[in-house]
Amino acid sequence: MKNIQGNLQIDGIDKKILRYLMEDARKPILEIARNIGISGAAIHQRLRKLEKSGLLTGSKFVINPKVLGYTTMAYIGIFLDKAMSNPYAVKELEKIPEVLECHYTTGNWSILIKVLCRDNEHLMHLLNKKIQQIEGVSRTETFISLDQQIDRQISI
Repeated sequence: MKNIQGNLQIDGIDKKILRYLMEDARKPILEIARNIGISGAAIHQRLRKLEKSGLLTGSKFVINPKVLGYTTMAYIGIFLDKAMSNPYAVKELEKIPEVLECHYTTGNWSILIKVLCRDNEHLMHLLNKKIQQIEGVSRTETFISLDQQIDRQISI
């Protein structure tokens, strides 16, 4: 058994269950149980323990944005005129649906965001008319992702 964050113990069976579900969250519990060699009830009990511990925070369907016409992914470093502007800027960024992630960072930028747009024109509009108009934003630095080459969770 491995101790995580001082209180949660996961063993090899927990890891196998997690690996199956990370691969496909809709995989039937009974199929996982058969593959591992324990009962479906034992799987449910272990999953409840993992959810209660906070290790598992739910499951979700993943939308393919390209099917909806969103093809431009970009990372934008945001420079704020002063650190006190951060809470207000984040509150305003939350109102912009194209902003998928927002990180408070070390280094040159105050904030790093990940955005998803239909195309470069949409990205330019987002930058000029929304992000750079937020009070406290002094300038931005944009990096367009040409291709996401790795997409994974932490390994278990």
